[in-house]
Amino acid sequence: MGTNNSLALLTEMATFVRVVETGSFSAAARQLGLTPSAVSRQVARLEQALSTRLLERTTRKLRLSESGTEAFKRCQEMVQAARSVMDMSGSFGGEAEGLVRVSVAKAVGRFVLHPHMPEFLRRYPKVDVQLILEDRYLDLIDDQVDLAIRITDQPPPGLAGRPLIPIEHLICATRDYLEQRGWPQHPHDLAEHSCIYLGENANDRRWKFRKGAETVTVTVHGRYIANHTEVRLEGVLQHLGIGSLPYFTARRALEADQIVQVLPDWDFIASYYGTAWILYSPTRYLSPKLRVFIDYLVECLADEPRLPRP
Repeated sequence: MGTNNSLALLTEMATFVRVVETGSFSAAARQLGLTPSAVSRQVARLEQALSTRLLERTTRKLRLSESGTEAFKRCQEMVQAARSVMDMSGSFGGEAEGLVRVSVAKAVGRFVLHPHMPEFLRRYPKVDVQLILEDRYLDLIDDQVDLAIRITDQPPPGLAGRPLIPIEHLICATRDYLEQRGWPQHPHDLAEHSCIYLGENANDRRWKFRKGAETVTVTVHGRYIANHTEVRLEGVLQHLGIGSLPYFTARRALEADQIVQVLPDWDFIASYYGTAWILYSPTRYLSPKLRVFIDYLVECLADEPRLPRP
């Protein structure tokens, strides 16, 4: 397809994106102020120009074909670039505005992001924030999410990102519990204790520790199991046992001396491990609202306390 033909189909490409995002011709038509038949004709012209079927049509829903999936990614990049051009007026005026939708795991959202949101909203009065707290991964395109915060070693293929904060883990207990049951001196001692662990799969009971070149794995047990970090923290505070926690959940209780770190000379290697990254679509044209949100989080979390080392 020549350049001139491509430019002539920009409207059809934008309409195709709207159909996929809304899930139907009729919903896209309502948003675009067109009739469903007009929207269908525009998508058909794009399919004809590309010599491929983009959408599999059924009586109940639309589904992208294999070639349609690839076309949608490219067409959406075009639409995002066009939106970014329009957003430039906000950039020139020094203001960011609009809604930022952020996907984040529940515990990270509650303990890491939420405390910084009041100041962000005060600093940027025209930007609204929607935190979508889900432990499952949401797709930026399918779920219409602007940003995602995930624990990873690097951005996955197809996404750009910036690192925010390392996710460190430890095991903790109250002094009362330890005085009654004894203070573990080695990871193997945990086999004699009541331990509060994640419990989502069998490996969550296998606690792994490292000190220098030595690595130790201990199978723990306990009467209380919970797959939510705040619940595990509450269990520890109620003297129910030694709990596994990310540092961002345990930090305030540690600072208040409500709980203490167990086996501080050993690194506790949790089942999810890495760095929290803020991820976004790899476009050069980030809108002002996304740019200020990303920069704000990077700035705030650069000063976030880290797990003290002995």
